[in-house]
Amino acid sequence: MSEMQKTRGDWAKFFGTWLRHPVKMGAVAASSDEYCDEMVSHSTIDLPGRILELGPGLGAVTKALLRAGVDPARIVSIEYDADFAKALKQRFPGITVINGDGFDLDATLGDGGAEKFATILFAIPIVNMKQAERQALLQRYFTRMTPGGKLTQLSYLWKPPVKPVSGFFDVTCSRVIWNNIPPARVWIYSRDNTNR
Repeated sequence: MSEMQKTRGDWAKFFGTWLRHPVKMGAVAASSDEYCDEMVSHSTIDLPGRILELGPGLGAVTKALLRAGVDPARIVSIEYDADFAKALKQRFPGITVINGDGFDLDATLGDGGAEKFATILFAIPIVNMKQAERQALLQRYFTRMTPGGKLTQLSYLWKPPVKPVSGFFDVTCSRVIWNNIPPARVWIYSRDNTNR
């Protein structure tokens, strides 16, 4: 199968799943290579520890991590959709794929919060959540990261999907990636240590 046929097939599968479960999908189409590379460039993949990917879909960001030279054994991908998780396992046999809930890491990972990750890259849908719930979610994510680790989020929103929490985390954004459907940017969340 050619790369173009695979891309068309992925697009059709992705869009079909979005049509069936729009609230559970963080995107309407697979992200472009340029957008995924931008996300990885703002992630703290150089820190020690494994890398946590939430809502990998069919692996667009996973491919970007591999293009950046990340050892597949460092990647842990949590995918809610069982068909997508199965496809990820087939495409990327060296990574850890978990069919589970990225909103509840302790239950999904089953480690009681023990493992700390170098970075978390996420594309799970949070726009239907209240702002306070989004902030609480990110605060929980930060407890699962090594010092200096950053969270990066794919989003089509033009303002921060999660507002910063003073004394806990700040937010910045990347340039707009026009070569994506729709155009989007990466939101970068880092610890705010000003009051610590």
